[in-house]
Amino acid sequence: MEGRIKKDQGLFQQYEASHLSRCGVLYVGASTSPIVVFVFCICTLSLFFSLYLTKWVLAKDEGPPEMSEISDAIRDGAEGFFKTQYGTISKMAFILAFVILGIYLFRTTTPQQEASGLGRATLAYITVASFLLGALCSGIAGFVGMWVSVRANVRVSSAARRSAREALQIAVRAGGFSAIVVVCMAVFGVAILYSTFYVWLGVDSPGSMKVTDLPLLLVGYGFGASFVALFAQLGGGIYTKAADVGADLVGKVEQGIPEDDPRNPAVIADLVGDNVGDCAARGADLFESIAAEIISAMILGGTMAQRCKIEDPSGFILFPLVVHSFDLVVSSVGILSIRGTRDSGLISPIEDPMAIMQKGYSVTIMLAVLTFGASTRWLLYTEQAPSAWLNFALCGLVGIVTAYAFVWISKYYTDYKHEPVRLLALSSSTGHGTNIIAGVSLGMESTALPVLVISVAIISAYWLGQTSGLVDESGNPTGGLFGTAVATMGMLSTAGYVLTMDMFGPIADNAGGIVEMSQQPESVREITDVLDAVGNTTKATTKGFAIGSAALASFLLFSAYMDEVASFAQLPFKEVDIAVPEIFVGGLLGSMLIFLFSAWACSAVGKTAQEVVKEVRRQFIERPGIMDYKEKPDYGRCVAIVASASLREMIKPGALAIISPMAVGVVFRILGHYTGQPLLGAKVVASMLMFATVAGILMALFLNTAGGAWDNAKKYIETGALGGKGSESHKAAVTGDTVGDPFKDTAGPSLHVLIKMLATITLVMAPIFL
Repeated sequence: MEGRIKKDQGLFQQYEASHLSRCGVLYVGASTSPIVVFVFCICTLSLFFSLYLTKWVLAKDEGPPEMSEISDAIRDGAEGFFKTQYGTISKMAFILAFVILGIYLFRTTTPQQEASGLGRATLAYITVASFLLGALCSGIAGFVGMWVSVRANVRVSSAARRSAREALQIAVRAGGFSAIVVVCMAVFGVAILYSTFYVWLGVDSPGSMKVTDLPLLLVGYGFGASFVALFAQLGGGIYTKAADVGADLVGKVEQGIPEDDPRNPAVIADLVGDNVGDCAARGADLFESIAAEIISAMILGGTMAQRCKIEDPSGFILFPLVVHSFDLVVSSVGILSIRGTRDSGLISPIEDPMAIMQKGYSVTIMLAVLTFGASTRWLLYTEQAPSAWLNFALCGLVGIVTAYAFVWISKYYTDYKHEPVRLLALSSSTGHGTNIIAGVSLGMESTALPVLVISVAIISAYWLGQTSGLVDESGNPTGGLFGTAVATMGMLSTAGYVLTMDMFGPIADNAGGIVEMSQQPESVREITDVLDAVGNTTKATTKGFAIGSAALASFLLFSAYMDEVASFAQLPFKEVDIAVPEIFVGGLLGSMLIFLFSAWACSAVGKTAQEVVKEVRRQFIERPGIMDYKEKPDYGRCVAIVASASLREMIKPGALAIISPMAVGVVFRILGHYTGQPLLGAKVVASMLMFATVAGILMALFLNTAGGAWDNAKKYIETGALGGKGSESHKAAVTGDTVGDPFKDTAGPSLHVLIKMLATITLVMAPIFL
């Protein structure tokens, strides 16, 4: 009885502490703006919704004991690697935090900061705290993605024994839980940081900082999120694809056994990799994308409001937080729109899961258009330009259409229902070489339409912003860049549902592996194969979506960087002239960085895969009973090899990304000092950032689409086309899929994180270039 009383007292104390913390958050929000209170309320409700989804998913059965045993092994491997990987990342984050602290303690301050009474030490500690909070939240976002995937996979496998629609619904809701939490954390984190600084620094009181300058203090948060996302994507990507390549080369090609066969010693490592590479890394990635876009849009909103002398600029600054609050609402509705069936009988796997998910996406987009228009009227209406809100609403519509176009283009080039992938599969019938040639050409071709779409989006949004009627004191239009920022927000206004589709992929992939390893009937595997193929397409579409948003967000951060440099240097900095030799060299270095980073990422997968291949071959030779099910493979050995190798190999490309812009900026700053060019370092870094963004977007599009197409060409042949499994066409398709693995799940996803991290690191480190 006494123990129960103590337990109840502990629960009451936890409730009281939680209640006090909620009251503290609401007090800070109310002291800032009613808009922030609205954001806090939506985020809180969304967290309750995510708990409902979790409870719903975990209430489903885990199937027979053999399924649970495999799932437990996957869970242990994923959680063990996650703990080790993020332990390594956290150590590097603390080292970088001390570097940032040192730079800010000795940096110069802007006149605006001096006028507000912010000293170097205060700015240093604010930036470091923001960086560490961003890194922590990014890590939690990754953990949430992995936590749900390793628990949902076995439940999807079990549901596939009954109904294809039920399996689909469980996978979508599990992915939805992760997506809602990730978006909610990104919005909540920025809102809390903004409100805390607002109250603590006494913003807008006499002699203090202006509210329009406050968003610049949040840049460290975006940098911390980017830092963790990059290493999470690299480490997880190397892990998952090294295991996948090793398992396929020996298992499928040499031994002729099916994918995810329990006799393959690397199969558990492969399934673990889906969780740490696709779920954990993608959660951190999308968190970073949303955080970077929110912060860059807040900076540009504040800058524009200041130039236009808008009386109450809070609406323009807080607009991105409201947009993503509504994103949580509309994405939740989209997730709930995918329902199970009323009857308990088996649904034919012919029913297209992609069509069902597309319907949910269509519902989400229609609601996003309505809520976005309402948000612009609420927050962006100003007496100075009464029709400006309508122009910005159209900018948002441009972004939403761009997002839909990116999803459709990615689907067209990676879904085997469309001609490009079928032609790629047909090329496999004439050999391995023709498959590779066709895949490379498909990937190159797939860059054209997205570039055209993003080009039209940037110009359209900029023009709509410029013609909004907002002008500065001299009568010059000033809304162009903010219009582009609003288009970026429109593109990410359905991020919750898009991330749900992305998380669906690895959960379905894991479910198929569990079904194969537990030797379920062929009818069950047919259902999970269909879900897996759709998952490959949804992952590819999400990567295309992420690249498009990265392009727009980087453009915004680049503009913020130029404003930051001009503010520090007290010199005009409005253009970058690549006809100047040093600046042109900076562009070359930026392009080179993209190719060298991609090469090192792919090489890391290749080296690690070689170790896996050798180990799998050794086990098949030394344990001949494996093929007859008389001996059990040593799964743990392959897991250990991949885990240690991926942690070792992620350091070099990650360090390259962080050190390169700082080294280039410092070297050319010194050169500029001796040649009488005070802004040379900053201009060369700007050129490096511009060229790296352009080259990175094209490279990422090529790698992601080619890899996804190769994978689904193999899946198409495995449906029975062109000879089916085991045929010569299938062997050639497996080779193409093997080549594409490091493209689509390591180098490609890491590139769009790299693009945004380069933009945030240059913004944070701007003082050392001057």
